[in-house]
Amino acid sequence: LRVINDDYIAPAQGFGTHPHQDMEIITVPLKGTLRHKDTMGNETIIRHGEVQLMSAGTGVYHSEYNHSKDEAVNMLQIWVLPKKKRIEPRYGQKKFAREDRLNKLQMVISPDGRDGSIEINQDSFFYLSDLSSGNTIDYKLNFKNNGLYAFVIEGELEVDGKVLNARDALGIENFDQVSLKANKDTQLLLIEVPEV
Repeated sequence: LRVINDDYIAPAQGFGTHPHQDMEIITVPLKGTLRHKDTMGNETIIRHGEVQLMSAGTGVYHSEYNHSKDEAVNMLQIWVLPKKKRIEPRYGQKKFAREDRLNKLQMVISPDGRDGSIEINQDSFFYLSDLSSGNTIDYKLNFKNNGLYAFVIEGELEVDGKVLNARDALGIENFDQVSLKANKDTQLLLIEVPEV
């Protein structure tokens, strides 16, 4: 896990065309809509409830702009180092239903695209979850040598006695299973990645 940015973009503003290479770039809009364009020929709108993944591979140029002239965009942009370098660039975008993450883990990214997730070029898994107050979920690692990064989008989460509030995060290593308890209604992003 190289970068996790919690970005706010003013109406009609954004990031002009710029290059990436050998990086897995994940975008999760939390509020508003983004306009994406890249040199692979993709020109799309990314909305709240959708997840985008761009494998930059041998190289790609792209731009991201706030699609609205009135409303600010809030998005998470996450960079993960790739498993294989110099692959052919590829793009994935998908809408994920909120009901499929209520009080459970919704896999949105995986190494093999299982369960309708988007495929990433890394032994990494991303999950979204909306936990109601008082609910607990147990997380078990997919790969033994991975670690877990828990990011609280909204709410309050308790992880083995440590309390995380909105926009707090916690890296967890050297474990097989961990319990995550919502002290309030909580929106959560979990990222399982190899430890460097």
